[in-house]
Amino acid sequence: MSNANLPVISVTARCLPEAWEKAVLAVWDQGLEMKTQYDKPDDPPSKDATVMIVVAEPFSEPRIHKNFPGGPEELEAYRQEVVDGIHDHWIDAAAGKWTYTYHERVFAYAPVEDIRNPKAKKPFKKVNQIQYIIDALSKVSHTRRAQAITWMPTADPATDDPPCLQRIWCRLVADNTGGYVLNMNTHWRSRDLYKAWFMNVYALTDLQRTIAGKISEKINKPVAVGRYVDISDSLHIYGSYFNDVVREIEKMRNSPFSGRAWESTHPAFMMMTDDAREKLAKDPDWFARARG
Repeated sequence: MSNANLPVISVTARCLPEAWEKAVLAVWDQGLEMKTQYDKPDDPPSKDATVMIVVAEPFSEPRIHKNFPGGPEELEAYRQEVVDGIHDHWIDAAAGKWTYTYHERVFAYAPVEDIRNPKAKKPFKKVNQIQYIIDALSKVSHTRRAQAITWMPTADPATDDPPCLQRIWCRLVADNTGGYVLNMNTHWRSRDLYKAWFMNVYALTDLQRTIAGKISEKINKPVAVGRYVDISDSLHIYGSYFNDVVREIEKMRNSPFSGRAWESTHPAFMMMTDDAREKLAKDPDWFARARG
């Protein structure tokens, strides 16, 4: 392959922690060195590639990686942000705050001309795209049209931090028991592999489980969670993280991922997650304040 081409990498794993480690190693070993728009003058170039990651059993155990840059509290806060919209109230581009959340874009998609102008025209009513996916697959199980998008070409290109997630696509496959399996693909224009990927996928697969449950309720048949496929145009490891990444990669090369993973039923993980849920139920902004 010419070194003028961005590498194309395919990774297959059974569970989330295994997929993250395999992807980190693959991009570290095969990624192209490229500058980013966020580099400081002394930062090394990033490692970058186009990557498709297949997680065959996204809810198989162990489901939690202990060494991803974050913790159970952060993971639960982010899951609720994506699936339940607990931080949609942070969206206020006119005040210099967030321009979007993924929850807002897929549950209440409404393109505008100028996202930073609160008086900008809003020519379209909000669309709950997740409900559309549920309804479409409940009506025609084999439809190929069950998707949700995030991108607003009218507004996002001019912002400093446009959405990384671009599209969610879902399809039902009949199983041999009279029920179905929900397959999900997500497409990303750009992705921080080391610091963001694990939390992204933990939350998106929980959304996949939620969609499967809602379809099951509508059609009165079992709908299981199937494979999850994650496609990134640019999956990268920032040069500013290299010191941390090198230490983690040494562990990945020298011992099985299972030694760095938790089952989601691990008492310590459950305790910290339950504590986070209680605090977030009382105050959705708790975690953000705790982190300063």
